[in-house]
Amino acid sequence: MPFIPLDFITGALSFLFTLLILSYLIGDNPLFKIAVYLFVGVASGYAAAVIIWQVLYPKLFMPLGNVLLTGAYGQGVLLVVPLLGLGFILMKGSPRLAGIARITMAFLVGAGAAVTLAGALTGTLIPQVTATINFFDQSAAAARNISVFEVLGNGTIMLLGVVTSLAYFHFGARQKLDGSTKRLGLIDMIAWVGRIFIGITLGVVFAGVYAAALTAMIDRVSSLVVFIKTLFGIP
Repeated sequence: MPFIPLDFITGALSFLFTLLILSYLIGDNPLFKIAVYLFVGVASGYAAAVIIWQVLYPKLFMPLGNVLLTGAYGQGVLLVVPLLGLGFILMKGSPRLAGIARITMAFLVGAGAAVTLAGALTGTLIPQVTATINFFDQSAAAARNISVFEVLGNGTIMLLGVVTSLAYFHFGARQKLDGSTKRLGLIDMIAWVGRIFIGITLGVVFAGVYAAALTAMIDRVSSLVVFIKTLFGIP
């Protein structure tokens, strides 16, 4: 049996799946669905393998095995909570016992919300406020040979964009006699300016995403051409 190089196999699979994904250009079809299902299946299998070998095995199964082998049951007290959580989640497989899993799910959602909130504060809100303040730092601007007028201009634009964009998401309104609601005129004016800043930002983000997608498509098409040339020996 002739030996098939690994590079040829990977190249053929890349060629095949690229064609399956690009087939979506002619509309939703079974070929595209096959590629999507395979991608979801492989991603799920990879995530399960990572969870088993990098979370459950070293942090739960190995410590539990050491406790059972050494008889140090006092150290096994710390494993009671994760074991109960694991058992509660597995109970979701039974319709009658699925309600017990809410305890673990509530804990996970609460912990996730706390981590997300802390990450938003320390990673987005506080750095945004600090960066807005730093735009008015004249000493830092002087170190970069930037004039005072440029510092004030950049800082004003940044501060205006931050304040007006936040005002756009202010949904407080007063109720009129006819039952309708309307925000204050000043808030509406500020929010209108914020809409301009948000539109510019979304336009820039869309342009970046489009450029990245176009680059990825060019790379895939180039790989198809290279594979075909290599397959047929075309220089």
